Amino acid sequence: MGGFLSELGKKLAERWLSLLVLPGALYLAIAVTAHTLGHTRPFDLPLLTRQITTWANHPATSNTDGYVVLLAATLAGAAATRLVAQALGSLTERLCLAADWHTWPPPLRRLAARQTARRHDRWTRAARTWHHHREQDAQALAHGRRADPAARRAAERTMTCIAPEEPTRPTWSGDRLNAAAVRLERDHHLDLATLWPHLWLILPEETRVQITTVRQNLTRAATLTAWALLYLPLAAWWWPAALITATLTLTGRARTRTATDTYALLLEAATRLHIRDLADRLGLNPTSPTTPETGGALGLNSTGGPLTSEAGDILTRHLTPTPPPPPAG
Repeated sequence: MGGFLSELGKKLAERWLSLLVLPGALYLAIAVTAHTLGHTRPFDLPLLTRQITTWANHPATSNTDGYVVLLAATLAGAAATRLVAQALGSLTERLCLAADWHTWPPPLRRLAARQTARRHDRWTRAARTWHHHREQDAQALAHGRRADPAARRAAERTMTCIAPEEPTRPTWSGDRLNAAAVRLERDHHLDLATLWPHLWLILPEETRVQITTVRQNLTRAATLTAWALLYLPLAAWWWPAALITATLTLTGRARTRTATDTYALLLEAATRLHIRDLADRLGLNPTSPTTPETGGALGLNSTGGPLTSEAGDILTRHLTPTPPPPPAG
């Protein structure tokens, strides 16, 4: 038992060091560098070395007690900085996903509403262009000609760069996550918010691990953006901190988008694949495919035997989300 507790304590200490102390210690080191060098001599390493040597030779740190106090203060400061970054990361994630932007304080709510309206106008124009190209390609195919899909695909990329579905939130990540719920509602009349807590409990362990990992990646990406906010004030003393801020901001934005896209994809895929299992567990035992015409009956037909090419085509068509409808007007 003693060996087990010792090993457990070691692992907890290693995790605490890697998750809390190291990022905060790096921030404190850069803060000290910014305070010491300033704007005029931003890369003067000899000056930084001399200053650190002076601090190390200070009488307060010339004995063991002083070193212990300094180490404890450094660890505490690093951990506190990391906790602040995590708190800012939670706020950043909330702003990025913007699921509850209608409840934000009035100034932020008005700003979010204007941003949502601008994104909606841009998406509407892009969606009309995309549908125009789709109709042209369909007409060409009806006349026995296969049109060049380059223009249609370019229009689709333009539309999805704004939002994959009609924008209802002020951010791309928020609309990407909401798109999973929109598609399931449109295709199968499924309310993802209602079904997901129940579906989560019956998902295979491997699926839950994958979804949890991606969700943690989203949290870490938001925390990385929060670190950019913490480094920004240091630019007032040391201009290279602005480069660090810009790098962290761009990296955090890219990782947030990637994690959000993957998370939304897994949510939608897991629901489509395992919704019949949920229906069986609830005793509904559906016998028809999940279609809007059946009022959102939960389930997918499954038959024995090998998967033929025809069955593969049917399955692909069934699991492919329908495109957004043409904009009104």
